Amino acid sequence: MELANIEKLVQKYLNAETSLQEEASLKDYFTAGNVAPHLQEYESMFNYFATAKKDTFTKNIQLSQRKPTKKNFKWLSIAASFMLLLSVYVGKNEYERYQAKKQFMQVTKGLKLLSYNLKKGEQALATLYTYENTVKKILK
Repeated sequence: MELANIEKLVQKYLNAETSLQEEASLKDYFTAGNVAPHLQEYESMFNYFATAKKDTFTKNIQLSQRKPTKKNFKWLSIAASFMLLLSVYVGKNEYERYQAKKQFMQVTKGLKLLSYNLKKGEQALATLYTYENTVKKILK
């Protein structure tokens, strides 16, 4: 094969533009053994591809005989459901406690306001009784 044609094919190969037939001709050229000196760096790459294609894996793969983990997901979903129900129950109790505390604070505030107003009225009555007692003493 012409050296100029090989150089063009190498350039196309590096740009990922070659067809399968062009790559096969490149592989034939580089594995033949008489490669131009300025293309020596590509020879080892194509030789590696040729030898790697022949490699096979010969060891036996041991697969575990475990049952599917579907059962584990079943227990996990049951546990998640239980935790969800528990958190809803606890959250509901906490919300009710918060509402009761809020109502207690409102009732306490209302009773304090009532007590304050009753004391004001009691002070006004005390002043009125003092005035009435003074008037009685003067009229007697």
